[in-house]
Amino acid sequence: METEQILIENKAGLQNANVRVLGMTCASCAVSLESYLKPLDGVSDVSVNYPNQSLSLTYDKNQINLNQLKQKAGEIGYEILLEKNASNKIEEIEKENHQRLRIKLIVSAVFAIPVFVIAMFFMGTIPYENWIMMGFSIPVLFWSGREFFIVAWKKMLHFSANMDTLVALSTGVAFMFSVINTVLPQFLEKQGIAAHVYFESAVVIIMFILLGRYLEEGAKNKTSLAIKKLMGLRPKKVTVIRNGVDQTISYHEINRGELILLKPGDRIPVDGKVKKGYSFVDESMISGEPIAVGKNKGEKVLAGTINQKGSLVIISEKIGEETLLSQIIRQVEKAQASKPKIQKLVDQIAGIFVPVVIGLGIITFMIWFVFGPEPRVVHAMVSLITVLIIACPCALGLATPTALMVGIGRGAHHGTLIKDAQSLEMAYKIDTLILDKTGTITEGKPMVTDIIWSEEKSSELLQGILLSIESRSEHPIAEAITMYLRKNQVVEANTELFESFTGMGALIYFKGHKYLVGNTKLMDLHKVKIAANLDKIARQWEEEAKTVVYFSNDNKVEAIIAVADQVKSEAEMAIKQVKNLGVEVVMLTGDNKAVAEVIAQKVGIKAYKANLLPSDKGAYIEEIQKQGKIVAMAGDGINDAQGLAQADVGIAMGSGSDIAMESASLTLMSSNLNQIAVAIKLSKSTMQTIRQNLFWAFIYNLIAIPVAAGILYPISGFLLNPMIAGAAMALSSISVLANSLRLKNRTI
Repeated sequence: METEQILIENKAGLQNANVRVLGMTCASCAVSLESYLKPLDGVSDVSVNYPNQSLSLTYDKNQINLNQLKQKAGEIGYEILLEKNASNKIEEIEKENHQRLRIKLIVSAVFAIPVFVIAMFFMGTIPYENWIMMGFSIPVLFWSGREFFIVAWKKMLHFSANMDTLVALSTGVAFMFSVINTVLPQFLEKQGIAAHVYFESAVVIIMFILLGRYLEEGAKNKTSLAIKKLMGLRPKKVTVIRNGVDQTISYHEINRGELILLKPGDRIPVDGKVKKGYSFVDESMISGEPIAVGKNKGEKVLAGTINQKGSLVIISEKIGEETLLSQIIRQVEKAQASKPKIQKLVDQIAGIFVPVVIGLGIITFMIWFVFGPEPRVVHAMVSLITVLIIACPCALGLATPTALMVGIGRGAHHGTLIKDAQSLEMAYKIDTLILDKTGTITEGKPMVTDIIWSEEKSSELLQGILLSIESRSEHPIAEAITMYLRKNQVVEANTELFESFTGMGALIYFKGHKYLVGNTKLMDLHKVKIAANLDKIARQWEEEAKTVVYFSNDNKVEAIIAVADQVKSEAEMAIKQVKNLGVEVVMLTGDNKAVAEVIAQKVGIKAYKANLLPSDKGAYIEEIQKQGKIVAMAGDGINDAQGLAQADVGIAMGSGSDIAMESASLTLMSSNLNQIAVAIKLSKSTMQTIRQNLFWAFIYNLIAIPVAAGILYPISGFLLNPMIAGAAMALSSISVLANSLRLKNRTI
């Protein structure tokens, strides 16, 4: 997992930090840490994610710093990691913890199973059996399970409680009760009560909880697999050229402006530009396109993409946390650490759950002790232990974040970057989708769509002259024509005297002839006549919202060229898919009404608004939100930022501006509109999974606690064994995790 602290200064002068936390063992730990840090002076916001073991903070650096926050967290048993290379440390710690859990589980099983066998099958037949069971129980409780008691003690000192408190109380009470009955059996026997021991309950409970945590750790690692895969896109070693000599260095040692040598098959470590060489680069992790892209001198390359057959020398421009790949990792992590409204409600419940359960346990004990059948003390003790064990809120706490982590991870895998959990929760509720035109529905850049020559077949010379004029112009339309001609392998002519006319076009001379490229104003200025057949075609193109460019030789138009911002190939089908989900689609554009109408008709949009300023888009969205609409907006430019921020769900195109991506809550990395329908369906599937998880977690506790308290005893004489309670508690957490992981393979 990406674990280095991430510090960002926001507009209010506050500092945002995203760090990792060690020592959390259950969902109520997250609530305890949040509630302990939130009241501190200078802390504006705290969000703790238990499955991700992360902490997001907003604080005033003039009042408090991260070291002070780390110290405060340490007071209640948690460690905030602030090291720059925390990612390496956390992986080592996670491996060590998993291995330590495994050893503790094995040790607990080695000693707990004999205790269980003696208690269940040989009770009353083995000499000194109680002393033997006590001896076997000591390493289970005070070595395998010692952390439960350490954490519970730290919590108690700060008037706090979590799942470890429940485990420590239940197993500690069971063990101490059994020790008293082993060492001083006559204490109860004098009162006519058999001195029962419950060593097997204490040790088997700890064994089951350790088993649950061991399996839970493995499952949590799977939920964060998307982040680990993204981090795996960074090469560990890189070849740089320093003072003309090739050197192999670590990824973290790369400097800005460094020359990096890329051999065939190398993964690109930074964002930069090609300095030397030519190759094809697999950019599918960014664009989603399987076809490799040719890279020549001056062209951009991105971290995480793969150099294919050729060799390249690139110059690094963005390194470390500045790269697009690092931004993706950071945003996915931030999203996984964020909480939707439903999780905040669950956190509030989990925060009061443990004290309530302890209260219920005490009430249960008192009822059995006062009104229960003989032996009252034994029944009261067993019921108390069982209630404390079975009521653990782990399943409840895992229900929402695990499903979100899998959902967000799956979105990242398919090219949809989800910035926060709220957007994933909201996406399936949208009833109106606002689409920007340029760069969202269309490609966002002018392209040649048609070219007609006055003669049936144009000469290579005329094409070369046309290329010579357009290659010297800086106009976007000239760039589109240049790209088209070069793609068709036209050879540029060696022309003379280039002159540009602002707002009209340009001219060039070749062997005494004057050649013009531009609009009708330029043609009229130089008295160039346009043939009737070409004029008719040009008017037809204009009706189709295409820009017409004329190319003339002296007084004769040699060619007319249509240039337009082409509609994306998938746009019509993508919009249809969104409509099929019951969502109304509206197009907003700053372009003129004629162009807007043509584009809207092409993609099947009935409602559209043209000639809009950036502020008009935000105002329109606000207006329909007041009507009760839940609005999503997709856009790619700086002019869309206000609308993206105003919308309930902002969707940015990955090829768009950084400001658009910052304003949006979802980013489509491939800029493919089909991903909008996928995001809506993913949102729906994720929320269904969360509801299923919460249903089973609540049902489990609603049914299990009364049964553990002994509600069935007056009816059937059934009293739940604490061992079975421990197994059921562990199973409930595992079932929630398993249900969340099903989301990875669900058809969307």
